[in-house]
Amino acid sequence: MSVAPHASTDPRAATTGDPLQLIDVDHVRFYVGNAKQAAYFYAHCFGFQVEQVCDLTTGSREEASYLLTQGNIRLLLTTGLGRNHPAQEEVKKYGDGVKDIALNVHDAVKAYERAIKNGAESAYEPTEHTDEHGTVVTAGIKTYGRAVHSFVSRSGGYALTTLKQGGQFMPRFRKVEAFALNDYNRQHPCGLKFVDHCVGNVELGKMNHWVAWYENVLEFKLFKHFDDKDISTEYSALMSKVMASGNHLIKMPINEPAAGKKKSQIEEYLDWHDQTPGVQHLALRTDDELHSVAELRRRGVDFLEIPETYYDLVWKRVEGEMGASVKEDHKRVKDLGILVDADEDGYLLQLFTKPLQDRPTLFFEIICRRGSQSFGKGNFKALFEALELEQEKRGNL
Repeated sequence: MSVAPHASTDPRAATTGDPLQLIDVDHVRFYVGNAKQAAYFYAHCFGFQVEQVCDLTTGSREEASYLLTQGNIRLLLTTGLGRNHPAQEEVKKYGDGVKDIALNVHDAVKAYERAIKNGAESAYEPTEHTDEHGTVVTAGIKTYGRAVHSFVSRSGGYALTTLKQGGQFMPRFRKVEAFALNDYNRQHPCGLKFVDHCVGNVELGKMNHWVAWYENVLEFKLFKHFDDKDISTEYSALMSKVMASGNHLIKMPINEPAAGKKKSQIEEYLDWHDQTPGVQHLALRTDDELHSVAELRRRGVDFLEIPETYYDLVWKRVEGEMGASVKEDHKRVKDLGILVDADEDGYLLQLFTKPLQDRPTLFFEIICRRGSQSFGKGNFKALFEALELEQEKRGNL
């Protein structure tokens, strides 16, 4: 296997005039303190397959990475094997969290060059990972805070279509054999399909800066906008703009705090994230919210507690005022604590976990869309009140 600077060779690049045409989310890389133990957590609680590993046994001397899969979701958990590895430096500052939202493109070199020309700062230059099976080319740019976007192009035995069918992730990875939780998870699926969106928290006054960055560097467009009138309670508020790729495949909401009587969830995140912007949550799509939430709860996932008073009004708002016809059993929706919202295109169901680690930073959202392409605007007040109860328990409100 070789890892070297790469010149553009992908013939498919000639078929598209847009180097920044995004095909898919290749993977989301987490930096974690102990990848082996983190893999068990995500396998047990969220039903991910521990699919492949790259570590000392495969010739990786600097880091260990575990590839976890479910549906079209690929999480890559990376830990450094020495104290000076970047992952260990970042875990010391920020705790476990998302480092890289990696994006499939036809030609990673051309995408990188276009982004740099558009004003991006390089995270790392184009690198070729190749062996007798095929080639993976990666190149990275810096986005808000500690986060990175890698461009990934794949060919030969590492092609995206092959990867989706269980193929090898890249050179030096090997299949994980005889992992008991994999069999259990196949028999008891959680039903998570793909990454719906990825939310970033930035400092006060910087949201518009990063909106412009996504517009200029990645050539995204504004998809939705929520201000402090939409997202507020008696105590706290935030503002959010949702950026989307040209095909609306990749959505990146960006949040900043707004003035309030007490500390918002964004400020709490920044306080426990070394005052550095970063990924607040990943929204994972399911086709069956009730099944997914029930199975995740059974496995011990901690979700935000929604007050019963929410259900005194939600059906009047969603089915009465918005005219949506929610096919899911209303009692089970309430029993499982699921949030419901609607817009002119349909409705959605969503629920948010509590933080996935001791620092109150990264969490997951489980979302099911029945036509609606919004983000649960009608649920913001109830969600914030639930978040504030948790902040108060932590002494951070």
